Amino acid sequence: MPRLASHTDTVPPSGIRRVFELAQSLDDVVYLAVGEPDVEVAPHILEAAAAAWTADDTGYTPNGGIIPLRDAIRDDLRARHGVEVDRERVWVTNGATGALHLAMNLVLDVGDEVLVPDPGYTTFTMNAHLLSAAPVPYPLHPDRGFEPDLDELARLVTDRTRAIIVNSPSNPLGAIFPRETMERILAFAREHDLWVISDEVYERFTYGAGHTSMLGLGDDERVLAVFSASKTYALTGARVGWLITPPGFAPLLRSAQEAIVSCINTPAQHAVVAALTGEQEHVERAAEHYRENLDIATALLRERGIRYLEPSGAFYLWVDLSYATEGDVASWAERFLLEQRVAVAPGSAFGRMGEGWIRVCVAASEADLLEGLGRLPGPQNEGVSAAGRAEAVR
Repeated sequence: MPRLASHTDTVPPSGIRRVFELAQSLDDVVYLAVGEPDVEVAPHILEAAAAAWTADDTGYTPNGGIIPLRDAIRDDLRARHGVEVDRERVWVTNGATGALHLAMNLVLDVGDEVLVPDPGYTTFTMNAHLLSAAPVPYPLHPDRGFEPDLDELARLVTDRTRAIIVNSPSNPLGAIFPRETMERILAFAREHDLWVISDEVYERFTYGAGHTSMLGLGDDERVLAVFSASKTYALTGARVGWLITPPGFAPLLRSAQEAIVSCINTPAQHAVVAALTGEQEHVERAAEHYRENLDIATALLRERGIRYLEPSGAFYLWVDLSYATEGDVASWAERFLLEQRVAVAPGSAFGRMGEGWIRVCVAASEADLLEGLGRLPGPQNEGVSAAGRAEAVR
C-alpha cells in the first residue's frame, strides 16, 4: 500500500468525540459534552428548506452561495454590527468548520505558524496540522480571566508566524473578550503583520456583555471572520457557515471553493435565507433558555463549592475539577462517563491549559443539567473547603 502524507500523522484526535462516541455505546447517559442546541428549528426555516426540495431546487449554485443568501448575510452584518461588506466578500461554506479550514488554507503555507488560543476549539489545531502548518498555543490563564497576555503573545512570534486565531464568544470557555481586548489584538496583528482569523460563531448568545466583531474595528485588509447558522438557528446538520474575507479575494475564492466543495447544499442555503430574513424571536428565546440554564447550573456549582468561569457568552460552562482529576482529566472524564453515566468534555481536549477543567454544555433540559452536575465529585471529598472554592473566575 502507498504511504499516506506525513502530515496526517500529526493531526490530533478529538477528545470531545472520544467521549461522545463512548457515550453512544452506553445506556441512560446524561449528555453534557457536545455543543448541540436543544431547541427546535423555527417552522419558517424548515418550510423554506422543504419548499426548495419540493420544487426540485437541487442544482449547483454559484461557488460563493446563492445571491439571496449572500445578500442576507451582508444585510445582517450591516444591521447588527454596522459593518459594510459587498457581496463578493461573502463566501458560504460547509459550516463554520469549512470556513475555518478555508481561511487557514488561504493564509498558511507549509511550515508556517499560527497562534491558537489555549484553551481553544479543537479544530484550530487540527486544521493547522492538516495543512502542514504549526499551531502555536497562546495561553489563556485563569488568573487573567482567560484573556490573552499580549507580552506573552509577542514572545511567541517568530519569522514564520503568519496568523492569529481569535474566538469570542469562546468555545470552550463561554468568555467574551471586551472591545478593548479585541482592539489590542488587532493592533498586535498590525505590529507583527499577521492575518486575523476571527471565529464569531456564538455571536448571538451573549449575557450582560456585548459581542465586538473583529470586522467592525477598521482593518478590512487583514481580518477573515467566520460565522455560522449552526448554533444560532439550531441547524448543526444543515452545514451552512460563511467566511467574510478582505476585499479583492473573489477570484481566488472562486477557484478555492470549486476545488474544495464546489458549492453548499441548495435547500440548506434557502433555509438560512429564511433564518436571516425572518423573525428572530426564536433566537432570543433560545438565548434566554441558555441564560436560564447557565444561572441554574452556576447556582448549583456555587452551592457545592465548585469553581467555574463566570459565563458571558455561548452555552458552555468551564468548570475546575482539578482537585478530583489527578492531573489527567481526559482519563477522568472517561471513568466518570462509565461510572456515573454523565458525558462531559475534558478540558485537555482544548489544549494544555485545559488540564483539570471540564466543559459542560448547558444546551440541555433543566433536569439533565441538574442531574449531571449533581453527580460531579465535590471538593469536600478532597479535604478542600467548599466556601474557599465557590467563587467564580471573572
